[in-house]
Amino acid sequence: MAELTTPQPARHPAPTVKARKLAYLLFERPDLDKAERFLKDFGLHTVSRSAQVLYLRGAGTEPFCYRVVKGENAGFVGFGFEVDARPDLERLSRLPEASAIEPADYPGGGERVRLTGPSGFTVEAIHGQTPAEPLPHRAALPINFPEQQPRVNDTQRPPVAPPEVVRLGHLVLEVADFQATCGWYTQHFGLIPSDVQVLPDGSPAVVFLRLDLGDTPADHHTIAMAQGFMPLYSHSAYEVIDTDAVGMGQRVLKAAGWTHAWGIGRHVLGSQIFDYWEDPWAAKHEHYCDGDVFTAERPMGVHSVSREGMAQWGQPMPASFTKPKLTPTALRALARNLRRSPDLSVKKLITLAKIFG
Repeated sequence: MAELTTPQPARHPAPTVKARKLAYLLFERPDLDKAERFLKDFGLHTVSRSAQVLYLRGAGTEPFCYRVVKGENAGFVGFGFEVDARPDLERLSRLPEASAIEPADYPGGGERVRLTGPSGFTVEAIHGQTPAEPLPHRAALPINFPEQQPRVNDTQRPPVAPPEVVRLGHLVLEVADFQATCGWYTQHFGLIPSDVQVLPDGSPAVVFLRLDLGDTPADHHTIAMAQGFMPLYSHSAYEVIDTDAVGMGQRVLKAAGWTHAWGIGRHVLGSQIFDYWEDPWAAKHEHYCDGDVFTAERPMGVHSVSREGMAQWGQPMPASFTKPKLTPTALRALARNLRRSPDLSVKKLITLAKIFG
């Protein structure tokens, strides 16, 4: 039976605030035209665009979920959590190196506090955004089962079009300082662990953290973190209406010439039916549907990490999905973090490489 041997992941008894939603992601890209083409084929809708910044949204009430700023290099900047009330912003603004409360110059407005997490990602807390009018989208298709057939004298003909992304679902990061980073999110944003996958020595390889919404069901994970040798964006995930939308996304994105990363399949932890695609800078984006939801009472599960533990069925996870790009910058980060991070060792990295190919 798998056992966790480190202090994190664990719930914090008195978090600074409890985040209510993953609100948006912040990227930098050298070409806004390419970014917009991919994201619209993926199923997002442009909210506004200038020469320097692009905002996109899903079909829900969030005024935007994706910001792209034009920059010299492609990179992931950070993300924003929605919090319940202005006193939450006040508590966060008193943390070391936090910004003051300031107006958010985003679609929907509101106020925000800017922080930097232990792994260097920008983390914003936002409150008071004006909700957007939801965009129309098709209903989930009725499914006929052997003993229950709601669809009679009718057919299934979903439109051949980019799938309608309903909302931003979750974000997955790689971090070198696993214990400090996981503890920071549980302490300051009230995230709680749903499941952790551990290495043979009991140290965590991947943790899936969800929002603490009390008796209201929350997604199995809103942030997931994997043990890596440097801070990296792994992927972001977007909920679509049903399995046919996942499949139609594959058809449309393949026809448009974008790069497929992995899928279609069903995850083990989280249970989502998934399909992954790469944007023009090889950043992975996931369509998913039918994910698990847990209330706060659900305890953390502990599991041994393995390639087989990534999917119940479908295409096996390609080795390229987790293979790092060993650039000079990455190699310098590897050497630096092996010296300074208490969570890293050559033995651990070799173990991870063997597991994930």
